[in-house]
Amino acid sequence: MATLEFEKPILELEDKINGLRQMGSKRVTLEPEIKRLESKLEKLKNDIYNNMTPWQRVQIARHPKRPYTLDYIRMMTDEFLELHGDRLFADDNAMIGGFAKIEGQKVMIIGHQKGRDVKENVLRNFGCAHPEGYRKAMRLMRLAAKFHVPIICLIDTPGAYPGIGAEERGQAQAIAENLRDMAGIATPIIAVIIGEGGSGGALGIGVADRVFILQHAYYSVISPEGCASILWRSSSKAPQAAEALKLLIDGDVGLLGIRRIGDCCFMVLEGDGDACGKDNGHDNAN
Repeated sequence: MATLEFEKPILELEDKINGLRQMGSKRVTLEPEIKRLESKLEKLKNDIYNNMTPWQRVQIARHPKRPYTLDYIRMMTDEFLELHGDRLFADDNAMIGGFAKIEGQKVMIIGHQKGRDVKENVLRNFGCAHPEGYRKAMRLMRLAAKFHVPIICLIDTPGAYPGIGAEERGQAQAIAENLRDMAGIATPIIAVIIGEGGSGGALGIGVADRVFILQHAYYSVISPEGCASILWRSSSKAPQAAEALKLLIDGDVGLLGIRRIGDCCFMVLEGDGDACGKDNGHDNAN
């Protein structure tokens, strides 16, 4: 899944440009042809990423090269002290959080964390938090409020974990309590959907004073596969479900590449494919 089907023309053109660069020498200059192909590549990226279907948007949101919470923490914070456990049952590796500093400002960062490979995805439970994850998140929010530290929530989950054990430990209650208590937290909260924003699993840390969503992320009441399974009894109808869920976002472009899509909701524009590029440093983040 490293390269999505609709991205293959981009990859082929990039390979061609890289090949020409390697072929160039002092005697033979290929710069005019390279510049022509680079211009063509830029136009191709604009055409593809500005005209994606809702299902393609979902695929981009799930791209394995997309930065995860720990990647953002590494890139934008000076210090990060991770805190563990909900003080009731256990720690949840799918939900991470701790104190950090951003340009000298102390913050509490909480977010879902996925894995890069099979082993890490098992450890992180594919970003699907258990009840103890949501209770840990609320414990950290109360700690932040105690010290008047603002909270940043990074959302990236297909949904809360639906296993029997999670339900027995009060998954629905844990999320419901977070919705109630986040509304009364006495410190500013910013929530950012950085990838998948699926169902109550996303909403469990999504009640905020300001909500931002990246351009190629999505926020939905249910995943397209879950919707398709209910409506058509088959997850293979996920592309049709994505259309029905109306996952594409419209709005007027504002300053700093931000679109206002509601009274407290904003969309942050991404560069064409940049969030899934090779320069995000995710290989060293985890």
